[in-house]
Amino acid sequence: MAFEQLSSDFYGFENTLTEVEKDHIMKLRAYLESEVKPIVNDYWNRGEFPTEIVKGLAAHGATGLSWEETRPFYNSAVFRGWMAIELGRIDASVCTYIGVQNGLAMGSIATCGSAEQRVEWLPRMNSGEIVGAFGLTEPLSGSDSAQGLRTTAKRDGDTWILNGSKRWIGNATFSDITVIWAKDVEDGQVKGFIVPADTPGYTATRIENKISLRIVQNADITLENVVIPHSLKLENANSFRDTAKVLRQTRAEVAWGAVATSIGAYEAAVKYTSERVQFGKTIDSHQLVQDLLAKSLGNITASLAMCMRVSQMLDDGIQKDEHSALAKSFTTSRMRETVAWCREVLGGNGIVVDYDVARFFADAEALYSYEGTREMNTLIVGRAITGKAAFI
Repeated sequence: MAFEQLSSDFYGFENTLTEVEKDHIMKLRAYLESEVKPIVNDYWNRGEFPTEIVKGLAAHGATGLSWEETRPFYNSAVFRGWMAIELGRIDASVCTYIGVQNGLAMGSIATCGSAEQRVEWLPRMNSGEIVGAFGLTEPLSGSDSAQGLRTTAKRDGDTWILNGSKRWIGNATFSDITVIWAKDVEDGQVKGFIVPADTPGYTATRIENKISLRIVQNADITLENVVIPHSLKLENANSFRDTAKVLRQTRAEVAWGAVATSIGAYEAAVKYTSERVQFGKTIDSHQLVQDLLAKSLGNITASLAMCMRVSQMLDDGIQKDEHSALAKSFTTSRMRETVAWCREVLGGNGIVVDYDVARFFADAEALYSYEGTREMNTLIVGRAITGKAAFI
């Protein structure tokens, strides 16, 4: 399949990919354009997830991590970023689903699991047979998860007993397993556990009435004396530092997702302006419309450059928390501007989901907040600049 550079990739960053990577990108793009794009507005309006695409996404290479020897280029954070671009420019919720399945759930097992746990769970998650979720955020603990977790884990012989609650857990209404992070009552350290959804005492209830990422099935989770065997404790997840190893990788990919959301809105706006006629000509020939499109493309291009570099640093093993934090903070802020300008281009039609831009406009609000608010990420960067923590 011939490679076609995205028109929104104005400086041609995609051309740094290998031919093998480009081929996988194009195969995923073809699937998303033909099978996913036509249905997302309907599912967004209904607030439902199209579960029929789970195995299709897996079959077209949207899942898998660096542990998979058959696709060694998955070692590349840059390549995974471009996969996020393809997903997110179609729909931010679908991109988020993969981010949870791939980066958070599979990433926790790949990063913190034993060899046996990796062999048991990762291949089935990679194929789409098993859907995963990631339970860190709680009703009373979001930005302060490092110290503020209230969910507890107590060792009882060869088992662990989990009690507590989680909130905003993506995929959790239909996931087969959820990686639950809980504080060990014995040593006060945060530890990770693989919890099957059919475990007695585990309940996931869908969060209703969302205005953003309506396709994502977020849930409130309650854990009431949930008993799991010690074999389901992630062997190498023994403090929040281990949780942070997972988040360090996924936060950079959220930045890519923000750029993808900007690109989705921008591409829909460009298409609209080439078709909408006002004052006897298509509006893409109007000066002020071109100004909004040019500003949007500038935001996208600057954000792509930052994402490329921060992912290169991750590939080189030199990325630090502040690097991914700056990328997440910057790209989501520019995304907010961009989707607003694209909505403005469409005038009244910009608030109708039928034209796609309204969906990207609404979904941007969730990306702006999740995996670290702008304020928290700027404080991580501020600490790196000054050497002083100013979180409270």
